Amino acid sequence: MTQLVELQAALPKFEAAGIKLYAVSYDEPEALADFAKHHGITYPLLSDRGSKVIRSYGILNHNVTRDQVPYYGIPFPGTYLVDEAGVVSAKFFHRSLAARESAEAMVDSALGSILLGEEEPTDRGGDDGIRISATYHGGGGTVKTAVIRQLVVRFELAPGLHIYDEPVPDGMVATRIQVTGPPGLNSGEIERPPTRPLRLPGLDMDLSVWEGTVDFVIPVSVDDRIAGLTRQPEYDELTIEVRIDYQACDDQACRIPRSESLSIRVPVERHLGHEMAGSMPGADTTPMDTRKYMMRMVRRGLLRSPIKGAQYLKSSMESLRRGPLGRRPRD
Repeated sequence: MTQLVELQAALPKFEAAGIKLYAVSYDEPEALADFAKHHGITYPLLSDRGSKVIRSYGILNHNVTRDQVPYYGIPFPGTYLVDEAGVVSAKFFHRSLAARESAEAMVDSALGSILLGEEEPTDRGGDDGIRISATYHGGGGTVKTAVIRQLVVRFELAPGLHIYDEPVPDGMVATRIQVTGPPGLNSGEIERPPTRPLRLPGLDMDLSVWEGTVDFVIPVSVDDRIAGLTRQPEYDELTIEVRIDYQACDDQACRIPRSESLSIRVPVERHLGHEMAGSMPGADTTPMDTRKYMMRMVRRGLLRSPIKGAQYLKSSMESLRRGPLGRRPRD
């Protein structure tokens, strides 16, 4: 649900990039129409009742079993980017149900470049002929549960200057980036752009260097210790610390190695709230009344479930309390 709202907020960015949005869900058409009404969704929400399309694409979430009514039938969360010829040019999928790619990451992938927004929290540093910035990229620069953002560390190097990737000879410093923050902040592996080879006079090895504008991208997300699916976040703001070690050189000489410490303060977005918040996982992500649609899906599941009668109802209510992740709201 949260991603559908975020995609709507980013709709102008998709339109500017010439991208049309479509969302496919196993929810009933009436539930999708109600959700669109409550959240002002203007792009098509398509109902895959029975999960036929989900199965045909091979993305049915096999971790959700048949007795987890009404969640059985959900896909692994993901997005396909399809070009004008109908060819999939990129895809974003995650094993965790509580993980979504940001809208900005999808647009960047389609365009082949990273478009940083002025509203996104940024800290800056650098040296003569070198500008360095660290930007929290995506979602208008806010922390939100279940969405993966990007921390973009950008070097802007003057002509003739370069920085190094691993490995380097003794006495030289390769470019290293370290991200730290409070418990609950999770960072992934750094995505590094391509390098070019460079051989220095008197050195019997090829070095790998970057020059010009260089973007290092680190996926970042938060867990329940900062912002959860079933309760309001405990933080109003999150501080992310970024340490950058590098050495810049030109074709004649190298500068003294430098360490840069940047700090980014990012607001934590609050949930919309609902009377069922705290009793049903995900209920506080929308102001609409989700109960009637949940009950419809429970009844629908009765027709295909291997368990019947009272056992089925008991299993259904337990699944509702635990949610698709298999946890109670306060587990």
